[in-house]
Amino acid sequence: MAKKFFRALALLVVPFLASLFIRFIYATNKKNFYAPLSIPDEPTIFACWHGELLMLPYLYFVYRKKPHAKVLISSHFDGMLISKTIAYFGLETIAGSTNRNATRVLMQGIRALKDGYDIGITPDGPKGPRHEVADGIIAMAQKAEAKVVLVRVTSAKFWQLESWDKFTIPKPFGILNYYATLPIDVCGLDMQSAKEMIQKGLKKDEE
Repeated sequence: MAKKFFRALALLVVPFLASLFIRFIYATNKKNFYAPLSIPDEPTIFACWHGELLMLPYLYFVYRKKPHAKVLISSHFDGMLISKTIAYFGLETIAGSTNRNATRVLMQGIRALKDGYDIGITPDGPKGPRHEVADGIIAMAQKAEAKVVLVRVTSAKFWQLESWDKFTIPKPFGILNYYATLPIDVCGLDMQSAKEMIQKGLKKDEE
């Protein structure tokens, strides 16, 4: 009973505080954008590594002044916290992952793309292996005939958690570096070739 109470309290308080913290980090950091000035208005898949997703909404806002996106988020408790946090930025979610309930999640993602939504996805989420591209993003892009924008968010000063994804939290008063590719088309490629293209694009700016 106590566990349920504290979880309910956390779901009420933590996302709000987290959204304030994200805004504070963005406001106090200098920003560098190494990205196209614009991308087409067609529904697009935005992909980034799981460990770099914290500040992702602000790159999305560069291309979509009015957010119209659904993000694939784990249905676990930590996923619920993330879902409620990004709701403060006008982003919706699809609960689940392409590892668990894969068919249902993929169908919801494809339907959302066809309904005009952008999709946010972490190709190595929700549980890794870190920086390894799973099949889900390829299947979704090919079945919906949607293009993929690869995104990286790095920071000059950060905290790094001891989690499987080495989740990074930028520190205030540093520099945020946003990287994005032009939309990539994986339709017509076999699964392995498409995964290698995504993998190479997301590792391009790693040190």
